[in-house]
Amino acid sequence: MSFSFDTKNELCRLPVQKLCCARAEAYGILLYCNTFNASEVRIITENPFFAARLPRLFKRAFNLHFDRQPEESELTTEGGTGSKMIFQITDQKKLDRIINLMGYEPQQNLVLHINFGLLEDSCCRSAFLRGVFFAGGSITDPLKRYHLELTTSHLQVSRELDSLLQECGYPPKSLSRNGSFITYFKQSDQIEDFLTLIGAPVAAMNVMSAKLEKDLRNSVNRRLNCDSANLDKAVLASQEQMEAIRKLQETEMLETLPDKLQETAMLRMKYPELTLSELAETFAPPITKSCLNHRLRKLMEVAKGI
Repeated sequence: MSFSFDTKNELCRLPVQKLCCARAEAYGILLYCNTFNASEVRIITENPFFAARLPRLFKRAFNLHFDRQPEESELTTEGGTGSKMIFQITDQKKLDRIINLMGYEPQQNLVLHINFGLLEDSCCRSAFLRGVFFAGGSITDPLKRYHLELTTSHLQVSRELDSLLQECGYPPKSLSRNGSFITYFKQSDQIEDFLTLIGAPVAAMNVMSAKLEKDLRNSVNRRLNCDSANLDKAVLASQEQMEAIRKLQETEMLETLPDKLQETAMLRMKYPELTLSELAETFAPPITKSCLNHRLRKLMEVAKGI
């Protein structure tokens, strides 16, 4: 299953209790569902847990039943997964009741916008955003990338959602795509906060864990790359030092150098794989890395002058 599917399943486990919050959640679903106008409500989902929640939610929020909904057998976990389930309201009295409770005028042309009067309490704002995510939300697996988006076909609703999220402390980004209006987050911390706000702390923790895992993996890769580069430099330096020593040996110049330089040349030829720190420990008594580096540079300078 996808990360979005698992996140919505977690949200579906939240109880439908307070009337104001049930109405706010249903409101978010209506503004971001497939169809909501004066003549029809149509909600299409492939998630059986969300499908099982919808009838209970609308009964609590509006005290009504859907005119069309899947059979009971389709609402099981196995039966619903992967198949589209349609919930529909076409009865005009039911539609007028919903429109009236949402603060619109049933007799006038329905122009959708967010009625902030229904979202004065923080619990209702959280429930509303949960409904928005249920109907129009998706989230990418955080192990791949950080991206959460909320999609609606109503421009004014999208603009007002941006303002609501700004007020909640989560400034989003916006774009339009194929006639839809999208509000989205690409920062992991914003996604974590949003998921926590709407009631999905487990999903938020999974985003956080994915971020830590990726940061750790990147840190290890940087360290390995750095170590590899340092090793390559050490091998190259050792080869250059040994070439200089061979030149001194071939020209019999090595025997004319001070004993300390001859000892240094002998140990470098004996232990070509050692780093400077490790090679410095082979002297009796051991010398410092700085001292060894000075001696090797002296040998290379003499060889270069031949």
